[in-house]
Amino acid sequence: MNTIPVILAFDNNLILPACVCMSSLMMNAREDTYYDIYILHAGNVDLKKEDLNKIPQHYKNCQINYVTVGSEFDDAFEIRHVTKATYYRLLIPDLIPDYDKVIYADVDIIFRMDLSDVYNQDYSEYYVAATLDMGLSQDQKHLDSIGVERWKYLQAGFAILNLKKMREDNMVSVFKELAKNNYKYQDQDILNISCKGKIKYLPPCYNVNDCALIYIYWHPEVLPSIFTEEDYEYARKCGTIHYSGYKPWKRYSIAFDIWWEYYRRSPFYDEKFYFKFFFDKTMLLDSLTLWKRIKILIRYFVYGRYKG
Repeated sequence: MNTIPVILAFDNNLILPACVCMSSLMMNAREDTYYDIYILHAGNVDLKKEDLNKIPQHYKNCQINYVTVGSEFDDAFEIRHVTKATYYRLLIPDLIPDYDKVIYADVDIIFRMDLSDVYNQDYSEYYVAATLDMGLSQDQKHLDSIGVERWKYLQAGFAILNLKKMREDNMVSVFKELAKNNYKYQDQDILNISCKGKIKYLPPCYNVNDCALIYIYWHPEVLPSIFTEEDYEYARKCGTIHYSGYKPWKRYSIAFDIWWEYYRRSPFYDEKFYFKFFFDKTMLLDSLTLWKRIKILIRYFVYGRYKG
């Protein structure tokens, strides 16, 4: 059996997407893959585990472990929709002592592949392996502010962490010191700053977020040449979808239909919730003014149609 540790961090507000995320992971697992799942959560919060515990009951090749995190980041900088739980990944070398290498993933993700191949590669010379952030890698103003080169900025929503090397170089202390600053992209900035020069950049298929899909569909000319056209095409067709922008369980988003497909196939499918989401969205469209309807049509027919 090929055991792969996967680390997730979230609070009670993300129980449903976490369950769908883990379900997608298990649906695409090979017969000889066993996922040892660790859920990091705040120690002062009573995490609702009823639905989470259904995962190992429904899927035989996994187990769930709960790890409480102390008050280390209670005063950490928050911005946009991203909560303090995102900082927990910075403590993983100390929190997960049983492994020298783990996979970390955000829960606003749908997996469409087994993770054995990417996990079993050699990362001994790196602190972290992750995909490029296609959008922020081009934000020169932000890159300059944190001292990162163009097309060297990683997207931290899916990452392989070399815990052994991080422990050897006492990186958790470095992370904690940097976390005292109010970086715009929080722990993602911290990882880019502290791990610079020790990052392996994965093919885009392992973390296809909203921005990456936009570039792959409509602006392939701006994509970095370190990956091939075939790499980007595979990412579009088969890649792990990361809903880093709008959340499909709340509103329409890029590739929202893929999330709902996995939700329907999961043991958490609730017909009433499914119906209510699409009914509410239909009512919302019906209530739009004529001008807003015209703008939607213009956006679709001028900008939104796939021209492949």
